[in-house]
Amino acid sequence: MSDSTENNPGDFSGPDAKAQAKASRSWFQKKRFMIPLGIVVVSIAVGTATGGGSDTQDPAPAGSDTASEESAVVEDASSENSSEEQAEEEVQSFPDESVGEENARESASGYLRFSSFSRTGLVDQLLFEGFSQAEAEYGVDAQDADWSDQAAQSADNYLSFSAFSRSGLVDQLLFEGFTEAEADFGVSSTNADWNEQAAASAESYLEFSSFSRQGLIDQLVFEGFSQSEAEFGVSQNGF
Repeated sequence: MSDSTENNPGDFSGPDAKAQAKASRSWFQKKRFMIPLGIVVVSIAVGTATGGGSDTQDPAPAGSDTASEESAVVEDASSENSSEEQAEEEVQSFPDESVGEENARESASGYLRFSSFSRTGLVDQLLFEGFSQAEAEYGVDAQDADWSDQAAQSADNYLSFSAFSRSGLVDQLLFEGFTEAEADFGVSSTNADWNEQAAASAESYLEFSSFSRQGLIDQLVFEGFSQSEAEFGVSQNGF
């Protein structure tokens, strides 16, 4: 948690792999996770099975087939119009972009759908993909993302995997490329109990090694916890 070394992502290609190009990085550098497709399929199947009801169903009211068909036609027409309007709006929103800019914009959008990024982190990812500096910056800025909100999401993700001190988590977000203000906002938005984080961190250390009380306190202080937070965390683990 205290030190992070940046690893280059693996070599990914193809549209389905774009948004996971950073998956090879250590979890404490980049959190990248997705719900497996199998779970989604099973969930849908279970929902269908439990929501199907009895095999015996009441006869449909007279005229219901006609009404359903008319409703389906209206919905299809509405959906088609919505898709056309969305496509037209997209063309109108980016009328003068080059092919490279368009691809960079779509790639940046894909990454943000799967994970949180700082502006510089996302620009660097697009540069790694081979986009020019201008294309990468264009693609990222076209997202009009709230980078403070991205920092908040990133901070939440880190705390879902490991314990951090406040200063340690700020440092991690700075490593991700967030500004000082963005990182501070992101960490503050978690409303984390840093005493509890110290206790969780102490417990984690004790799972892998033995410590004296003072040695464990010193380790937590090194991680960025205050003296009182470190003493609380150690005391919660039986010392």
